[in-house]
Amino acid sequence: MPVLRALIRTARMIRHTQALAEGLPPDDEILLDAPDERLAPALVAAGHTEYGPAAKVLAHTREAAEWENRDRYVQRLAAFAAARPDWLAAWQAAAPHDPDLLLVKAEVAVAHAFASPARAELLRDIAPLLLAAADADPRDPVPWRVALDHARGANASHTVFEELWAEAVRRSPHHYGCHVSALQYLSAAWYGSHVECFDFAERAAQDALPGSLLKALPVRAAFAYLTAASPQGVPRSRLDTAADLAVELSSAYDIADPWPAEVRNLLACVLIQLERWQDALGQLRRIGPYATSFPWDRLSDDPLGQFLHLRDGVRLEVAAEIPLLGGPRTSDDHYA
Repeated sequence: MPVLRALIRTARMIRHTQALAEGLPPDDEILLDAPDERLAPALVAAGHTEYGPAAKVLAHTREAAEWENRDRYVQRLAAFAAARPDWLAAWQAAAPHDPDLLLVKAEVAVAHAFASPARAELLRDIAPLLLAAADADPRDPVPWRVALDHARGANASHTVFEELWAEAVRRSPHHYGCHVSALQYLSAAWYGSHVECFDFAERAAQDALPGSLLKALPVRAAFAYLTAASPQGVPRSRLDTAADLAVELSSAYDIADPWPAEVRNLLACVLIQLERWQDALGQLRRIGPYATSFPWDRLSDDPLGQFLHLRDGVRLEVAAEIPLLGGPRTSDDHYA
C-alpha cells in the first residue's frame, strides 16, 4: 500500500504540476528586492557617486511625513552605502548637518555593528549618531526605530527599551518598522519569549488601522517561532490564526503590488512551514514578480534561489493533493 500511495502521488504531480504554473511569473522575471519608482533613480545616481537624488527623495518623505516609505528608503540606501560609500561621503562633505544624511549614517553604523563580532563595543561608540539623527527632526519616528535596533544589539535593559518604545509610538503610534524592531527585542531569540512576542504582535494587530501592515505582525511572531532552535509554548491554532490574519490583509492589496511584497513573502514562507500548500500557492500568485530577501535569507545564503526552489515545491505539493482524474482550481478566489 505505501508503494501504491507513492505511485499515485507521483502520478498526480506529473499530471497537474504544469497547470499550476498559471498566474506565476517565469523564474527569469522574478525581481529580488526591487526598488520602487522613487527609490530606483536614487540608487542609480548613488552608483555614480551622486547623492542629490537620494537626498531629495528622503527630504520629501520627511516633509510629507511619509514615515513608512522613509524607513524603507533609509534601510535600502544604508545597505547600498555599506558597499558603495563614496556617494555618502560626498553628501557628508556637502551637508554634514542634513537630517536625512544623519539618519542614513546612523542606520549604516548600526547595521555595520550588527555584522561585527565587536557588536556591543561598536554600538556603544555610535550612540551620539543616534542622538544627532533624533534631534535633527523631533517628529521623525525612524531614528527611534534605529534606536530600538541599537538597544537590542547593545543588550539594553527592558527599562531602556520601554523608554525608547514610548518615544517611538509618541511620534507614530502605528509605525510598522518600530513595531518590527520592538517585536525582535521581545522575541525568544533576544530578551523575551515566544509567548511575549505573540502577545505584543496580537495586541498591535488588533489596534491597527484597516489595511495596515501591522496586521501581519503576528505572522512575524509565527516565523520567529517556527525558525527557533527549540520552539515550544505556542499552539498550532495560534500560528494558523496569525497566518489567517495575514491572508486577510494580503487580500486587501492588488496582486503583484510591491508595497506588501515583504509581508506576502513572509506569509508564504510561514504557510509553507505550516504545510498549508494551497494557501501558500495563493500567496505566491499574489507576490507576482516581487521576491524579497527576507525571509528567505534566514533559510539560505541564496534567497532568490530559495524562493524559486520552494515555489516549485509548493506546486508539487498542491499537485499531489489533486485527484488523479481531476483538475487544478486556478481562480484567484480559491487561492487568495
